[in-house]
Amino acid sequence: MQLAIDTSTDMASIALVHDDKIIAELTWHSGQNHTTQLLPHVNYLMDKFSIKDIDGIFVAKGPGSFNGLRVGVSTAKGLAFSLGIPIVGIGTLEADAYQHAETGLPICPIFNAGRGEVATAVYRMLGRRWRQLRPEYITTMDALCAETTARTLFCGDYVACVAPQLRDALGRKAIISTPVASLRRASLLAELGQPRFKAGDCDNPAALQPIYLRRPPITERKHR
Repeated sequence: MQLAIDTSTDMASIALVHDDKIIAELTWHSGQNHTTQLLPHVNYLMDKFSIKDIDGIFVAKGPGSFNGLRVGVSTAKGLAFSLGIPIVGIGTLEADAYQHAETGLPICPIFNAGRGEVATAVYRMLGRRWRQLRPEYITTMDALCAETTARTLFCGDYVACVAPQLRDALGRKAIISTPVASLRRASLLAELGQPRFKAGDCDNPAALQPIYLRRPPITERKHR
């Protein structure tokens, strides 16, 4: 049985999976309370199981909020170390996009990166292969709209906030996912990570680090 953890944003999600089936899944609005809420929710989810039943960990590695990613990745690494089990890190944007893979369209997940910018990437199912067409990067909405030339599905927690701008700039080329379809689900991490987990292509717990794309403001040098 594997545990999946996603604390990338204000919406947190955890899931238990076994033999590619969802045993239990829990998604809730955590805000900035990941530190105090994550482990109690894991304990609640595992009420009928033992922690020793877990033989693998999947964790969202970002991009996302600094505090949320730090808590989720640190907890996942701690469990992997203490239980001696493998860990697989999955990109947050990829997990957002993956639930729309069967549309066959280019899929562009959007995360609010602050400072008037967004974090995004582009994915698509080509044949039977799930592919990343453009890696994670930070841009502005104006630039993103200018770069979009094909009919594209936009998704993610933040897409509702930028939907009017996407529709105004792109018209029918912009397909906007619904709020329900953009709900964070940790089981998607597990589905994405299973092929790597089964192949033994796992991450080194000591080396696995969150993807921030931008250093947190507290670490940036101030110029006089």
